[in-house]
Amino acid sequence: MTMRLLAGLFLLGSTLVATPAWSQIYRCVDTDGRVTYSNVGSSKGCKRMELEPASTIPAPARTTSRTPGAAARTSPADFPKVNEETQKSRDNDRKTILQQELAREQASLEQAKKELAEQEAIRTGDERNYQRVLDRLQPYKDKVAQHERNIQAINKEIANLK
Repeated sequence: MTMRLLAGLFLLGSTLVATPAWSQIYRCVDTDGRVTYSNVGSSKGCKRMELEPASTIPAPARTTSRTPGAAARTSPADFPKVNEETQKSRDNDRKTILQQELAREQASLEQAKKELAEQEAIRTGDERNYQRVLDRLQPYKDKVAQHERNIQAINKEIANLK
């Protein structure tokens, strides 16, 4: 019982005597012009920095009469507008460009598949270890996969057009 009482008194006393973790920060500039920061400002060229306390008060909530998400749907009155014909022309041009890119990527994919098939057909005598074959074919497989990803991305862009 006395051991618990002594331990409790020691704990209570140590919390009352403990000082908060707080120190000064000094900015020190040496003779070569290098800047260092320290909590000890005893050397020459050190100046104490005055820091503002951090604010822990949250910002007030914004209150507006708009419905949530209305700001995302409306544009400011002075925002430049494009007439409908110009926008349709731009959309058609974009669709044409995307279709041309798609055709080029499909041709590149076919070429990459052809090169991969040619490399798969080649067997050299020094490739007794199958891992060497896989290592030799990997760049060709990567090229095919890259063109397939490009085609998927272009198709997605075309589907997102109005």
